[in-house]
Amino acid sequence: MLGDRVLFLDGEALVIDKPAGLPVDRPRDGAISLENHLAALTFGFRRWPQPVHRLDRDTSGCLLLSRNPKAHARFQQAFEAGAVAKRYLAVLDGVPAGEAGEIDLPLAKVSTRERGWWMTGDPKGKAARTAWRLLDTRDGRALVEFRPATGRTHQIRVHALEGLGHAVTGDPTYGAAHPAGMMLHAAGLVVPRAGKEDIAATAPWPERFARTGFDDPGA
Repeated sequence: MLGDRVLFLDGEALVIDKPAGLPVDRPRDGAISLENHLAALTFGFRRWPQPVHRLDRDTSGCLLLSRNPKAHARFQQAFEAGAVAKRYLAVLDGVPAGEAGEIDLPLAKVSTRERGWWMTGDPKGKAARTAWRLLDTRDGRALVEFRPATGRTHQIRVHALEGLGHAVTGDPTYGAAHPAGMMLHAAGLVVPRAGKEDIAATAPWPERFARTGFDDPGA
């Protein structure tokens, strides 16, 4: 149950460690999604919490939910203004050149009848910037920290592939599937609030990363 995965809780906000494989939005096939768990995440409130942002279905980690409409609007404004600090960890199917840097690659959505839709770098697309840092390498793969300054769809996944030259391990759209799933984890989230303490959460190291040979660099 997601009630056991709470990372932050107060009268305005709730941050959970979303498991990989759980979609935030209800899938067209009617499969289980975050919505099926909201009634169990009220913690004494009558109102169900609502997700403020999105994580891809196969991405795990910090997901912010609001506990009232006014807070929801403020949190969304913070995301839109770029005031939210987000930290992701990913295992890549290769080792990028260099130790750190910033990827500045605008993104656009494309689609075909055969493949469906995906995102790609496009000078005419929406601005997208991601800072990155190499944390570890093992057996031809790399553990990389990403700190996106913008929040475009599939931003880190495309920036890994087209910006660093290596797809996220297990990425079914931009790389190759892996038995343990996609190795992308929203490890940290900080949301500033005027007159109140920041919403700050850190998600625990995902067990599936160990299946690619990487241990928690902070342990």
